[in-house]
Amino acid sequence: MSHPATDPDKIIGTTPDNALRNADRADARADGPVLAADGTPLKRSLARALRAQKLRALALIAPLLIFVLVSFIAPIGDMLFRSVENQIVKDTLPRTVVALRDYDAASTELPRDEVFEAAYYDIFYAAERKIHTRLGSRLNYEMSGASSLFRKSGRGLDDVGELYQDQFEALNEGWDEAGPWVEIMADPEWVTEQAAWDAAPEGRMPRFELREGIAEILPRTSEAYETFARFTQVEEGDSPLEEEPWSAVHTALYQDLSATDLSGYSGPRADMLQAADALVESDGFETVAFRDAFAEVDEDWVEPEIWQTIKMYSPAYTSGYFLNSIDMQKTADGPALRDADERIYGLLFWRTLFMSLVITFSCILLGYPIAYLLSNLPSGKANLLMILVLLPFWTSLLVRTSAWKVMLQQQGVINDVLVWLGMVSDDGRLVMINNQFGTIVAMTHILLPFMILPMFSVMSTIPVSYTRAAKSLGATNWTAFWRVYFPQSVPGIGAGSILVFILSIGYYITPEIVGGTSGIFISNRIAYHISSSLNWGLAAALGSILLVVVLILYWAYDRIVGIDNVKLGG
Repeated sequence: MSHPATDPDKIIGTTPDNALRNADRADARADGPVLAADGTPLKRSLARALRAQKLRALALIAPLLIFVLVSFIAPIGDMLFRSVENQIVKDTLPRTVVALRDYDAASTELPRDEVFEAAYYDIFYAAERKIHTRLGSRLNYEMSGASSLFRKSGRGLDDVGELYQDQFEALNEGWDEAGPWVEIMADPEWVTEQAAWDAAPEGRMPRFELREGIAEILPRTSEAYETFARFTQVEEGDSPLEEEPWSAVHTALYQDLSATDLSGYSGPRADMLQAADALVESDGFETVAFRDAFAEVDEDWVEPEIWQTIKMYSPAYTSGYFLNSIDMQKTADGPALRDADERIYGLLFWRTLFMSLVITFSCILLGYPIAYLLSNLPSGKANLLMILVLLPFWTSLLVRTSAWKVMLQQQGVINDVLVWLGMVSDDGRLVMINNQFGTIVAMTHILLPFMILPMFSVMSTIPVSYTRAAKSLGATNWTAFWRVYFPQSVPGIGAGSILVFILSIGYYITPEIVGGTSGIFISNRIAYHISSSLNWGLAAALGSILLVVVLILYWAYDRIVGIDNVKLGG
């Protein structure tokens, strides 16, 4: 049911909306439209004024709206995207991903030879761009050892191309020079433009173009040389006219020559190509299979696990991060639970929720009497005590947390006092640090002001006459408090509880310092993956789940208590 104070249709008085309605009624009663003072129809004039009013209001809130979008909405959207984004595999190994489409990741067989060939070129090009280690780091999250495997392969696969490069160079030294390759592969017009640019570099370098028809004669070589030439131009800023090609280009040349008859070729450097073709067909020409080359680099390449991992994580988007964040993993047979000794995130989520609730209730128990006292004292004394409540805000969070570390340790102040009082023996000092107890104590102290302030704000608005009236009607002090005063203070408890719970569920500094291994929160693992392991996808997935949990708890709180009952005073 709408409220007459907020529903535009029920507001009595002069408003732009009511003025438009009155103009409609006037038009209906009159034979023609009612005119404003300037001669325009009244309805149009009022609509223009209402539009201008709304634009002014929008201009006033625009800076805050932009700030919220940039600093809050956009980071959340980026986090949600990172939790499923997996384009690095597809972008780094495009040929391998295509070749693996018909590979059954659930099988124990190795993929066909074409997959090894595609992986050779993909990894070689990635190594030249120095992005193969990034891919290895990504796959290392799913398969231990993938990072070192790709790092080693980036160096080891050079031997394949060098095997063919050395044999072609022994036949004709021109195969290791830039000039002959340019004559065979490059478009003559591009060569002229590039030579002019080399003589007087100005503006952008002309984009490399293949010679017409060469891609049909030498398809693999054309692709490899084009990749080399454009990389040389864009990434290194050098001219392909002066740079000898990669060893992978020689590998591609061998493959084309072994599959093509060039006896009828009459283009540039025909003699070199035909001589190389004859060399490839000779019995003494040394070759190596791509599968054998990968096995020589590392035996892991001839194990199905690495190819299964690449296959499973080849799509641009993946559920793997979310599965890992709930102690599951992506397998060839579908999602599966991890081993019992590897399930840590479910425990951390439950620990975070439990300890956040304990901290919230601790703050309620300690903060309610303080807020009650402050709201019932004379203003002078209340202001003095409020300074003490706000005093922790004047001290660094790190200093306060470190102080609790000093206080709670076994040789700390609290244990020393207990030993001095004879409550514990010197060899039986209490362990209050690097556990859940230390985290709860330190965080209760840090978050207590956030509970006291909302409760005090609400309690200060409760008229004292209510409890006096209850007592005058025969109620005891407890009945007057419990039946009259406490229900009116519940909105302050609700506001403080939401504030403290949401703050505590995302805390990581205090648990990191005083929590040890048993007192850390899920936020500590998120911070670890962001700053140390650099597994931003998993961190984003954990953060997304934490966000969803908070929203669900917020919804449940609204259904049970009612968010309209939460007040900060007034």
